[in-house]
Amino acid sequence: MSSSDIKAEFLLPTEELRNDLPFFTRTLGMRLENIFPADDPSVASFSGHGIRIRIEKGAPVPPGHLRILTDDPAGFADGKLSLTAPNGTKIEIVPLSPTVEQPATKHEFAVRRLRDEAPWVIGRAGMHYRDLIPTRLGGSIIASHIRIPDGGPVPDMVHYHTVGFQLIFCYKGWVDVLYEDQGDAIRLHAGDCVTQPPGIRHRVVEASAEIEVIEIGVPAEHVTTIDHKFTLPNGKGDPSREWDGQTFVHHIKDKADWAPFRIPGFTMRDTGIAAGTKGVAGIQVARFDTGNPPACTHDADIHFTFVMDGTMTLSAEGQTDRDLQPGDAFVIPPHMMAQYKDCSEDLELLEVALRGDFSTKIV
Repeated sequence: MSSSDIKAEFLLPTEELRNDLPFFTRTLGMRLENIFPADDPSVASFSGHGIRIRIEKGAPVPPGHLRILTDDPAGFADGKLSLTAPNGTKIEIVPLSPTVEQPATKHEFAVRRLRDEAPWVIGRAGMHYRDLIPTRLGGSIIASHIRIPDGGPVPDMVHYHTVGFQLIFCYKGWVDVLYEDQGDAIRLHAGDCVTQPPGIRHRVVEASAEIEVIEIGVPAEHVTTIDHKFTLPNGKGDPSREWDGQTFVHHIKDKADWAPFRIPGFTMRDTGIAAGTKGVAGIQVARFDTGNPPACTHDADIHFTFVMDGTMTLSAEGQTDRDLQPGDAFVIPPHMMAQYKDCSEDLELLEVALRGDFSTKIV
């Protein structure tokens, strides 16, 4: 038997079928497939919008909740977003294409130290996760420290994210990833990173043992869609192509130039992500150079930092000083005075800012 010979339908109850016929055909635009018995119909099947429904008088089931997805809610059911069928079924009209809804940032000073917590939680596919911002600043951002203990092929599918901004920073080890219009698999080594612009198709192929990555997603909750019809690799596309105004950025550590950082006493390598996202986000790697870095403030809506190597003391206005080491992370809200003290010679920081075109004021 072929799959075309198999159908599935949802069973819904009714007390009087004749009341439901005009609602499901006219209001919801479904097609009547069959109805019986002829003299006093009590069962009818409808199809439409990718589903099939059987409405049966006296069926011992609840009336259910039906969600109809459309990118033209105003043109469906006279623009009503919530309806109730005569048989009691709740109808909800929702967007077909997921959209990004960015919640307002709930600013806070937060420090997440590796040694203060049970460090890893087992997540999907055996991956280990640490949430670096537990409050997620009101849902505005998620920052994850992810580790895959065992290397080898990754059972991933081609997918994309409905997201405002996403960063994959390779902290340790290496990982091979395929990206839409970027040719063959890209290998990210420790210190390399990529952006995953909204909607770009991609698939993780293989990873080294004990790989660790830092993943940033804005907002914290975003939709992942599997694209069953898209095949990667799909060749090289236009390097200037944009996805929702953002280009694909692949930053390679070994090809980077170092320049003075926004805070005196540090140097930095810029990833080019501020330019690639038109200022949506800025990602820099900073390392301690010399002297005593001064206190400063910033005006970024979100300012997150991960300690990759070395040690330092974070001193912030109104807060207890915190000694930090590799694996620790912190968030400094806008306009709070903070200072990086007692920096070790090997101190290296990953700085994530949204927006990327923020300014710093030396105090």
